[in-house]
Amino acid sequence: MKFNLKRRLEQKFDEEIRFFKGMMQGPKAVGAIAPTSIFTARRMASVIDTGSGLPVLELGPGTGAITKAILAHGVQPEKLVSVEYSADFYRHLKASYPGVNFIHGDAFDLDKTLGALSGVTFDSVISAVPLLSFPMEQRIRLVEDLLDRIPRGRPVVQISYGPVSPVIAKGGSYHIQHLDFMVRNLPPAQLWIYRRT
Repeated sequence: MKFNLKRRLEQKFDEEIRFFKGMMQGPKAVGAIAPTSIFTARRMASVIDTGSGLPVLELGPGTGAITKAILAHGVQPEKLVSVEYSADFYRHLKASYPGVNFIHGDAFDLDKTLGALSGVTFDSVISAVPLLSFPMEQRIRLVEDLLDRIPRGRPVVQISYGPVSPVIAKGGSYHIQHLDFMVRNLPPAQLWIYRRT
């Protein structure tokens, strides 16, 4: 019991050090000051329909907190496609979550990043891309692109640390819904859902 607790604390410390290093190397690639909490990750994963038979697209998995929650929600590793921009995080994720389709690439250029998977329809998208670090036009383009990759009515879930949606409503082409305010996260986080109307 003592050994398990010590090992878990060591893993948590390693994860936080890796996250901090990633933040220092590329602040635009990491939008928080700490990895996503287990409570926030579970809430984000809760929108996935595991009965749809479709794969799930995850953007910005970082150290893997949300990846872990998606798998715990019942998504099989081979049904998860996860795009990570940081090479260090990507290597860590590949070693930590065997069977998951991790891709080292840019979420803002998904056709190129996904390659042969670019035509795949996903059940939903779970995103931790730090949208507030990018211009609004780029954020809107990303959300529009993601919504084109999932069935109408299915969600794109986005975590953010601002008080309002990081993407504005655009001419009625998608609907914005506030999913939750997660106090048990550092810093507290807002969860948003985007859907085709």
